[in-house]
This record gives sequence, structure tokens and C-alpha cells, in this order.
Amino acid sequence: MITNLITKTGESTNRSLRYVGQLAILLYQTIVLSLTPSFKAERSLSQAMRIGPGSFFITTLVAFFVGMIIALQMAYQMVQMSAEHLIPKIIAVALTRELTPVLTALIVAGRIGAGIAAEIGSMTVTEQVDALKAFAVNPVKYLVVPRFLGLILMLPVLTTISDMIGIWGGYLICVYKLHINHDMFWKLVFEALSMKDIVTGLIKTIFFGMIIAIVGCHQGLHVRGGAEGVGKATTTAVVRSFILIIMTDCMITFVFYFLLKI
Repeated sequence: MITNLITKTGESTNRSLRYVGQLAILLYQTIVLSLTPSFKAERSLSQAMRIGPGSFFITTLVAFFVGMIIALQMAYQMVQMSAEHLIPKIIAVALTRELTPVLTALIVAGRIGAGIAAEIGSMTVTEQVDALKAFAVNPVKYLVVPRFLGLILMLPVLTTISDMIGIWGGYLICVYKLHINHDMFWKLVFEALSMKDIVTGLIKTIFFGMIIAIVGCHQGLHVRGGAEGVGKATTTAVVRSFILIIMTDCMITFVFYFLLKI
């Protein structure tokens, strides 16, 4: 039993390291090719338009209700301590530094990451990717780079808008339920927020965008088994993107708070 456990652990570790290595290689190729002429800006902008407007409603809706939920949950304790004035500050900092970037990334990963894996996976099983190689077209340059740049461009934009909408959600609870003065609410929000809070959240979204693009494209390019394989690749892309986003968020937060003291 112990031997089997060690063997399975070793195999699992080997698969994980191989997968991370493949992602790192694809990321390196994508970054190099995105900086190498010729540049096809229209393809990246097309992907950005697909990602941004399509995800706008759901990301802002979630942010709005999350802002309301934070205000309601904080009110339960803060009212008992007569510390209602802290609620706007908590809402502003929690949303901009942590909740909005992560939730926006998870939503986009579920919506766009799955679509990327399915789209490229379908091209792989129908040998369209092989056709690109036959015509001396680099699949990474043609398929991965536009989606990579589109996500890096649009995820910070979606996060910025969601930050504002989320704070408005908290505003409604604080002003109309907790009876905090309108001017006081915004004064407390701007007192608590600093540029570093906003910037750190946006820096996270750049890494999250990289993860969504690379994981989705990697799964699509390595599909095996026809239509069934495409379905598995789509599910795997979403799950692995979720895991990597949470892990990356934890690491970046650790670096900001404990190493850079930001």
C-alpha cells in the first residue's frame, strides 16, 4: 500500500510539473511572439471586443450585489459597536484590492476561458491547427496571441468598472438602510482608498488575464479524442483557471503585504 501511494504521488507530481512546464513554455512563446512583428492589432481588438462588452453585464451585476452583501454583513457587527463609519472604508478597500479583481477573473474564466478552449479545441480535432502549420502559420501567433492580448487589455477595464459599481452597491445599503449621510459615505470612501489600493488590484488582473488565456489555449491545443475531448478540455480549462487564479492571488497578496509592504 505504501509503495502504491508513493508511486501515485510521484506520478501525480510528475504530471503537475510537466503541465506547469508546458504552460510556462506557451507563456514564453506567447510573450515573445506578441512583441515580434508583424503585428495584427485588429485580431487582438476583435478579441477584446468579444471579451469586454460580452462580460460587462454579468461582472458588474455580481460586483453590485457583492458590495451590498459586504455592507449588510458588516452592518451586523459594526452597528453593535457603533462603528458604522468603518463600513464604507471596508467596502472600498475590500473591493478594489481583493474581491472585484478575483471575482471578475473567475467570471471571465468561466465564460471566456471555456469558450477559448472549446473554440481552439474544435480547430484542433478538425485539423485546422495542422492546416495552419502546413501553410507556415504559427498557431501560437495566430490563435493564442490575440486572445492573450485581448484578455490583458480588457480584464483591468472590467475590474475598474466593477470597482465603481460595487461601491455603489454598498452605497445604497449604507445610505438608505444604515442612514449614513451621502457626503459622509463618499468622504470615508476616498479617505480609505489610495492609488496603491487600485493599482494593486489592477496588477492582479493582468496576471489573471494571462492565466485565463494560457490555460484555455493550452487545453484547446492539446485536445485529444474528438468531440468528447473538446468537452473535457473545456471543463478542465475552467477548473484549472479557477485554481491558478486563487493561488496566484494568494501569492501576489503575500508579496504586496509582507515583502513590498504595499
